[in-house]
Amino acid sequence: MESAVTALVVQNTPYGGPERWGDWLAEGGVRVEVVRGDVGEALPARLAHDALIVLGGAYLPDDDERAPWLPAVRALMSQALDRNVPVFGICLGGQMLAQVAGGRVAAEHGEPEFGSTALTLLPDAAQDPLFAGLPTRPTAMENHVDAIVRLPDGARWLASSERCPYQAFRVGQAAWGVQFHPEIGPDRIPHWPAGRLERYGVDPAELYRRAVLEDPAAAPTWREVALRFAARVRDQR
Repeated sequence: MESAVTALVVQNTPYGGPERWGDWLAEGGVRVEVVRGDVGEALPARLAHDALIVLGGAYLPDDDERAPWLPAVRALMSQALDRNVPVFGICLGGQMLAQVAGGRVAAEHGEPEFGSTALTLLPDAAQDPLFAGLPTRPTAMENHVDAIVRLPDGARWLASSERCPYQAFRVGQAAWGVQFHPEIGPDRIPHWPAGRLERYGVDPAELYRRAVLEDPAAAPTWREVALRFAARVRDQR
């Protein structure tokens, strides 16, 4: 019997699990195995899964003093890139992909983004295996103050937003990074630290209202991306 197709998911914060993407990937035939660096779970030294997904967290990709498991995550990311194993990096994970592949990330760069945010797909998205044919102005959940400031050489730039240019990109043929959170819905907003939002003059109630309004259109878009990623993982196995 053929073994299950699996993706290693690295979780970096207590409320930063795979959420809806876990269900959507399972729907697409890929089982997720979550390892939590934030609670001291050991990451494997060698990537033996069919895909790597790195989730978000309130760290820079090399914030090793506060998050001592990050060197192991970067090593797994490098292995995946070297071996053309499918990768999907979300928020911190997307920033890590950019940095490991030769780009640059800056702390508290530009204007922060929170809640449901309009994106613009760029010309390279039209030929991308995950982004082709999506709505040209989808919305997605954001929760970041740090940002990618330079993409790796040769990366395909797929999406931008008004405040943050590098919202989605692809490295090589099988590694995607996004600044936004395609895995979460409006129900995550009440768990965000209120003090952090207040620091930037953001009203959590308004964030939630807008996200609830826009999620019925956003969720099917990011489900489609998750299913396409799952198909890519299965095909490359």
